[in-house]
Amino acid sequence: MYSFCKVLRVSVAYFFFAAGFALCGGQASAPGQDKVGFDGPAELPRVYVKSALADTPAPGGVIQVKTGDDLQNAIDRVKCGETLRLEAGATFTGKFHLPQKPCDDGHWVIIRSSASDSALPPEGTRISPCFAGVASLPGRPDFPCAIPQNVMAKIVFDGPGANGPILLDSGANHYRFIGIEITRAKPEAHLRHLISTDDEDRPVDHLIFDRVWLHGTATDETKDALHLSGVTYAALIDSYVSDMHCIALKGSCIDAQTVNGGTGDLPGGPYKIVNNFLEASGENIMFGGAAGSTVPSDIEIRHNHLFKPLIWKPEQPGFVGSYAGTAFIVKNHFELKNGQRVLFEGNVLDYCWGGFTQAGFSILLTPGNQNGRCSACRVTDVTIRYNKIRHVASGITFATALPKQLTPSSGGERYSVHDDVFEDMDATTYKGFGAFLLAVSVDPPLNSIKVDHVTAFAQGSILSIVNQRDKLKGFVITNNVLTAGKRQLVGGGGGPTNCSHRIEDPVYVLDDCMVNPVFSHNLIIGGRGNWPPDNILVNDAGAAGMRSFNDGAGGDYRLCQDKDNSGCKKRSPGAKVGTNGKDVGADLDAIAAAIANVE
Repeated sequence: MYSFCKVLRVSVAYFFFAAGFALCGGQASAPGQDKVGFDGPAELPRVYVKSALADTPAPGGVIQVKTGDDLQNAIDRVKCGETLRLEAGATFTGKFHLPQKPCDDGHWVIIRSSASDSALPPEGTRISPCFAGVASLPGRPDFPCAIPQNVMAKIVFDGPGANGPILLDSGANHYRFIGIEITRAKPEAHLRHLISTDDEDRPVDHLIFDRVWLHGTATDETKDALHLSGVTYAALIDSYVSDMHCIALKGSCIDAQTVNGGTGDLPGGPYKIVNNFLEASGENIMFGGAAGSTVPSDIEIRHNHLFKPLIWKPEQPGFVGSYAGTAFIVKNHFELKNGQRVLFEGNVLDYCWGGFTQAGFSILLTPGNQNGRCSACRVTDVTIRYNKIRHVASGITFATALPKQLTPSSGGERYSVHDDVFEDMDATTYKGFGAFLLAVSVDPPLNSIKVDHVTAFAQGSILSIVNQRDKLKGFVITNNVLTAGKRQLVGGGGGPTNCSHRIEDPVYVLDDCMVNPVFSHNLIIGGRGNWPPDNILVNDAGAAGMRSFNDGAGGDYRLCQDKDNSGCKKRSPGAKVGTNGKDVGADLDAIAAAIANVE
């Protein structure tokens, strides 16, 4: 069980760091938002989902549902404001529809375990498989589990079909799940969605999954846990999602996720994805990637652990593949092909490798008009801050008009990336480019991207650019601590029409590929050749003046202020020289506070 401090989830320091956040996962009116609603060029979400228990009242009666009872009948007859208490330890098998009811904000339907509140983690505290009687999962981080005990009720789908066990009928609204295990059982069968809409006639709205365990099975193909297309005002909080994967070569899908959406013609958002363990082989979280005519908006993704077990990586000790004998398809941690006003904050992203159609990039912002059927799709106003990204081949891709797209999307612009750490970016181990940033700008051109106060140690390059049409506009890279890598700043492919093919001349690459780029006040380790003025070049990590570099994997990257007892021998050349008078590089103390208890 978590300690009381972990129940609070965030430190007192973080409370002051992000005024407006509520302790214990309670609702704040606008987490992380400043007074004007902007962070760098990106606009922050305008609307946030209120997910506290106090925000989802069910003042009516309680209906007990015991082993052997008809769960669908209970769901059909429960009234708005009532609670269904499913017997703890019981299993309910089948497909279960959540019908539309005349509910409102004062009268929710609660579907929960019959276990007492004291038997479950407190509100605002992440659940784990321990509460389903499972002490540990192979290859996953340990979770607190002094005495495994099954206090959850299980809903399981064991039949044929693409989706189940939870189907959301058109217009379903105001449902909250608490302390429920939701899974599949039929071996060697493809399952598309554990939870999804049954049709897209009218949107589903007001849907909260709180302290639930959503999972597939270890060697089978389960595409995703929670499909949010056709859903508005929804939250996944304090939950655990595992074993979402697609099977290489012999499977029926290629992209597995824990949470996805952003397709179809119904509105999407606001969404809240906060304080979860999220495990999937493809993209741990993804929005977009199929036909549609709307853009999901106001998406809050905070304090999650996005994880891929190394036992899914071929040739690793204890390798676990599919029942078909092949590996699972691994791609990225976080991908947006359609979404706007997205806040991605205080997350830990662990392990991502290439070998399939991707090259081990952790984050992709790639607006996609899939097969010419989503001209409205765009990725705009995205804020990525106070995160730790590690054990990956590469960092972030910004891209418009990928090669397979026939017509352009509605664009990619206004991205704010700041106060993030990218460490253990190993191109060899994780089979990729070893690039911190990749910018692919074709049609429409990328616009307004700011990367500020980031600490990133890439082996290949700081920035690789593919630009074949208009130059990039509004590109700002300032106040960062970066390893130059083997290629530094480079025109990365694209053939003879690419914007630049100059080698070892970063200043010329920037001028060739961008309009009035801003690249200044960066501490660049191993930089060579010609660079824009107002950058600091040092030969090696020792000269950068960090407390501990540790080959860019698990070190203490705070800059030395002077000789002290922490191992510092002299002042770092990057200390207090940022454009704002602060140290260059990420605010590591703020990141530590933001990710407290995320792992």
